Amino acid sequence: MNITIRKLTTYDDLKDVGDVEKEVWSLSDRDVLPLAVAIAFAEAGNLWLGAFDGPTLAGFAFAFFSLENGHPAIHSHMLAVREPYREHNLGFKLKHAQRDYALAAGIRRITWTFDPLQSKNAHFNFAKLGAVSDRYKIDFYGPGTSSLLHRNGTDRLWLTWALNSRRVEAHLQGKDNRSEALDALSALAPLVAFNGSGHPLRSDLGSSLARRRIAIEIPVDINSMQKNDPTLAREWRDATQWAFTQALQNGFFVAEFSRNIRGQQGPGVYLLEKGTIEDYIPELSRS
Repeated sequence: MNITIRKLTTYDDLKDVGDVEKEVWSLSDRDVLPLAVAIAFAEAGNLWLGAFDGPTLAGFAFAFFSLENGHPAIHSHMLAVREPYREHNLGFKLKHAQRDYALAAGIRRITWTFDPLQSKNAHFNFAKLGAVSDRYKIDFYGPGTSSLLHRNGTDRLWLTWALNSRRVEAHLQGKDNRSEALDALSALAPLVAFNGSGHPLRSDLGSSLARRRIAIEIPVDINSMQKNDPTLAREWRDATQWAFTQALQNGFFVAEFSRNIRGQQGPGVYLLEKGTIEDYIPELSRS
């Protein structure tokens, strides 16, 4: 399969974006970005990237210029890949291209949001890309949208991707040295963990906040849980919302995510570190 990634700049380039949105996220017409707005964003210099299989738009990434704590940045609002192309690493390739365009424009950081209960996205964002997070947004898009993925609220982690950092370079090359940090997860009693029946179990907040590191577990497949047991999925939303907000408000940030601890497959686990992302990634304070 010969996939080409390039900028989307014209009406013909952008006319199929709405169809991809509907296909990937099951959105209603109300929640799809209007084509006229997409064209205006492109004409104003914002970044639309498309992955093409011949004339077919297989996926896209859309980002616009922003300010992040007073620093120029790009906010990546949407990344979508059609189902037949998801085994071809297109999401990673689109993010890599997004990074290249940003660096060429003198931008040193990209931000975006994602649902922290989505374990595949967490692995992609933290383990493959090397992003970090120090903000949790409750119902970021409101209580819900037409998307099937938004029936359990729209809570989001706000991610920061330090484009020119050693951390990101290592993650993109698959050479990250996360073993010491991830080994620490096996010694931590998670702030939220599975009990014997699959429900979230909250640990004592005070003792957790007294540590230098905190773990938070999430289900392997929240989408199946939402479909088969929406009440249980809501329990996990409420418990993890509590854990993330309390930890981040008390000086922690999200540093890593793992689907395996000491080689054992299990629930997804976040590792939160005490401190600031600027201290953790020195390049952020200089960009």
